[in-house]
Amino acid sequence: GPPYHRGLPAGAQLIEAILALLFGLVIGSFLNVCVHRWPRGRSVVKPRSHCVRCRKTLAWYDNIPIVSYVLLRGRCRHCGRHISIRYPAVELITGLLFFFFVWTLGPTAAAIKMCVFSAIALGLTFTDLEKRLLPDQLTLGGALIGFAFSLFVPVPDFTGSAILWMFGAGEVTGRWQWIVESACGALLPALFLWGGGWLYEKVRHREGLGLGDVKLIAMVGSFLGLRYALATLILGSLAGSILGYGYIKATGKDPSTYPLPFGTFLGVAALAVALAGPKIPGWYTGL
Repeated sequence: GPPYHRGLPAGAQLIEAILALLFGLVIGSFLNVCVHRWPRGRSVVKPRSHCVRCRKTLAWYDNIPIVSYVLLRGRCRHCGRHISIRYPAVELITGLLFFFFVWTLGPTAAAIKMCVFSAIALGLTFTDLEKRLLPDQLTLGGALIGFAFSLFVPVPDFTGSAILWMFGAGEVTGRWQWIVESACGALLPALFLWGGGWLYEKVRHREGLGLGDVKLIAMVGSFLGLRYALATLILGSLAGSILGYGYIKATGKDPSTYPLPFGTFLGVAALAVALAGPKIPGWYTGL
């Protein structure tokens, strides 16, 4: 069974994880609304869910996560137009992520924190992929949420505290350490990434990095701490360089003008790092 409560029957553990999965499906459905509307400057509250083609309002039975998509065979009931596969994909991935974190961490504040983080990272991944935009509601708002979590959920890092100690600030322990790790995790990688973008612009005389990517890595660091944010940055940069360049070459696009969705690579990397969990410090030690 999961490490957090081996004393419970396996059935009870599974029920908790399945409930988290079902809740994740609902959150995934809401994420789809955010992915579509926030880059377009629209409210996620009004109007009600509707077909983006014919604008007809969807009935409740046409808005059940995954089930409705399957029953409708991926088409709008009213106009028959194709519904993007992104909708069930986001719902399913969110549900599975919620299942994983509750299965491994239990129904705890730490699991809630990781579920919230994974939902934000997934929303940013698909928003940047579709519209090349990273909404402040998810980046800056997510960073504030991550910092708020640090007030009562430990941040899995000690680097920020070590940096303060090296500069003579003394030892930081307890809840203050969690806050320091969240703040350093948000600020230092973001400044590093912003500096790289600023240097590129000075050398090449064109923008090579949007501020949305800087805010995204700040969000990651506020939740996970400095080491995990740097791991996200390294993994996302490698994936963006290799896979992005491969896609550009395969499709014959111009590398100097094609807007690579770097935020998508960072989002996927952040999810991979969150899923890998405690293995990350071991990788650092090996390097």
